[in-house]
Amino acid sequence: MSDNQRNTTTNDTAPAGDVETTDTALEGGGEAATMTETPGGSEPQEAAAGKATLSSRKAHLTVSRVEPWSVMKFSFVVSLVCFIILFVAIAVIYVTLSMLGVFDELTNMITALLEGDGGGEDELGLNPAAWFSPGRVLGYTGVVGALNIVLITALSTVGAMVYNLVADLVGGLDITLSEAE
Repeated sequence: MSDNQRNTTTNDTAPAGDVETTDTALEGGGEAATMTETPGGSEPQEAAAGKATLSSRKAHLTVSRVEPWSVMKFSFVVSLVCFIILFVAIAVIYVTLSMLGVFDELTNMITALLEGDGGGEDELGLNPAAWFSPGRVLGYTGVVGALNIVLITALSTVGAMVYNLVADLVGGLDITLSEAE
C-alpha cells in the first residue's frame, strides 16, 4: 500500500449514543491518531489506545496485475468441473427421457413422417433411431464439453493478458476490503 492511501477503522459494535473511535493512517508516514467523539457534539479528544475495541478494518487496494498462468490454471479447473456437471446433467436427462419413452415416440413420429405416401421404403436412407442413441448423445456432449474447456481456458488467459495491458494504462482496479469480527 502506498503512503497516500488511508486505512479507516470504525467501532460498529458500540450502542447508539456511545463513543465512536476512528484510526486514520496519516499521509507521509505520520503516526496514526486515535480520536474519540462524544455524542454531545463536542470536539474529538485523543483517547488512550487500550480503551476502544476495534471491530472492523478497511483496506483500499489496487489490482494492478493478474498472472496469466494462474488464470489459465484456475479457468481450466473451473471449466473441467463445469464439463463434468454438464456431462452428468445430460446423462441424467437422457436416462429420464428414455425411461419416459420420449425418444421412442420421436423415432416413431419421424419414421411416420419420412414414409409419407410412397409405402414402406425410406427414400432418403435416414435412421432416426440412431439420432437418439446414448452413444451419439453423450458423444456430442463430450465433444462440446471438450471444446468448451479449450475455449474457456484460452479466452480467460487472453482476458488476463488484456487486463494487464489495460491496467498498465489506467492503473488497475481499485477495491476496498473490510474485515468484520
